[in-house]
Amino acid sequence: MMNKMKTKELESIPPVGSRAGNRRELILEAFHDCIIEKGFAKTTLRDVAGAAGMTASHLLYYFSGKNAILEYYFQVVSERIMKRIDSFRQDSPARQVELLADLFFAGKGITNSETGFMLECFGVAVHDKPLHIEKELLDRFCKDYLRELFLQTGCSVVEAGDQAELAYALLIGLRTAAYFDDRLELLQARRLFQAGMLKQANFG
Repeated sequence: MMNKMKTKELESIPPVGSRAGNRRELILEAFHDCIIEKGFAKTTLRDVAGAAGMTASHLLYYFSGKNAILEYYFQVVSERIMKRIDSFRQDSPARQVELLADLFFAGKGITNSETGFMLECFGVAVHDKPLHIEKELLDRFCKDYLRELFLQTGCSVVEAGDQAELAYALLIGLRTAAYFDDRLELLQARRLFQAGMLKQANFG
């Protein structure tokens, strides 16, 4: 259930493995490192180009600007998260809760630096329409997945929808809090997430 790219620029991006595709991978890696080091607002195209070993004008051949890189990067990470969550569906509800906790809180898919990068994306998404759409699609995917998970425990359709909203808020809230608050360790956040999910429904 992968979302489609929203702009012609994204749709025309060559696959990884092609020369242009590999160049874009270098740009994404450089962009990620610059954002983690300086934040989105302070990162310039010249910073990204330098880290990728090219000039700013050369970089503009692959992406139209800084926001375009961010939109594509977020789309790539979102699809990876959705693929990973999709792979959980064959397991029991209890095991799926454990796998979700591992994905978001145990560094088995989403690292702390990647969480920081995603939080930067969330802030930009407030005023960036393509990024806003991608964020909305990711949120909907996760909530739909959680709703289906709660349905497996015997919840009604309405109750499963409500529980999914609460579970997603718990997931995002704890992961964000663990990123900003040194007193909340990831293992503790993971435990709280699992305990909260188990209280919401019978994941036996």
